[in-house]
Amino acid sequence: MLKKLRLYFFVFGCLILANIFLAYRLYRNYEKNKNIDHILTEISQTKELASQFNYSSSGKAVGTTTELTVGDSRAANLKIFFRKYNSDLYDYADLIVQTSDKYTFDYRLLPAIAMQESNLCKYIPDNSHNCWGWGIYGDTVTKFDSYDEAITTVAEGIKKHYIDKGLVTASMIMSKYTPSSNGSWAHGVNTFLRVLE
Repeated sequence: MLKKLRLYFFVFGCLILANIFLAYRLYRNYEKNKNIDHILTEISQTKELASQFNYSSSGKAVGTTTELTVGDSRAANLKIFFRKYNSDLYDYADLIVQTSDKYTFDYRLLPAIAMQESNLCKYIPDNSHNCWGWGIYGDTVTKFDSYDEAITTVAEGIKKHYIDKGLVTASMIMSKYTPSSNGSWAHGVNTFLRVLE
């Protein structure tokens, strides 16, 4: 009888711990979604962010005239976006642009997915450097040693497993990347892509 009672207490204790864990996960998910909703609202109210760095402001003297040159402002565009949201990716803007060019896809895609998946790295597994939810499902958590490694691995994977397979829009990528999404993933990614235009 005493063994049975101990077993009941053990099972009851396990159930309580499982409920606490589930409540914690639900709360974190709620906080993440609340932050993303806040950011989406803020973005919809701020139109000028996407066009702040479209052209270089420095002129180049040529003979007696000044020629205005258009520079590559993509990294600067990303930096202002990352700074606005206090993201760890700020120092990696140049790498994101270079890696996107290497794999021939839109430089805005990696930041847009990172914003949707982790609020630009604010909600990621500890010491994972995985802002993209790459290889995170069930109990599996893919971790990278650095943001450099994460950016290059995720970019290569997106090129190889998505773009090269004809999945070239946020909705198409969503169908494989996060098939359980009700469309909100693609909506968020598209919104962030527009902000970074």
